[in-house]
Amino acid sequence: MTTHPIAAVDLFASALHFRPDGELRATERRMSGGGDPEAWQIATFHVETDADVHADHWEMHPEAEEAVCCLAGGVRVYLRPVEPGAAEELVRLPAGSAVIVPRGRWHRLELDCPSDLMSITLRTGTRLELRAAER
Repeated sequence: MTTHPIAAVDLFASALHFRPDGELRATERRMSGGGDPEAWQIATFHVETDADVHADHWEMHPEAEEAVCCLAGGVRVYLRPVEPGAAEELVRLPAGSAVIVPRGRWHRLELDCPSDLMSITLRTGTRLELRAAER
């Protein structure tokens, strides 16, 4: 049994990593590769502008679904079309709601207002792609 000091964790400064063996740690927050490839990450963010959520990029997680949760504020989640020529799918998230983005599905966020967001996923293999590259 691993023991850690019992103390409050600032969820806006750290991430929580859940390992398959049941271990849970507060760690440095990383938004791309690195860290423990088997750990699920829960990360919480206060965001003010679209730049804070890389609205100019598509993001994709090949190893797992992602829960995108809006704790306060409001956000729009766009899913890249699967079929060529199709329109982006839009999911609006008011405060207290979430969407589960399918594994391997490209997605991006835009804010309705300053918001507190939470992301839950395996970060292994996460990819970002500039939206301008598709035009």
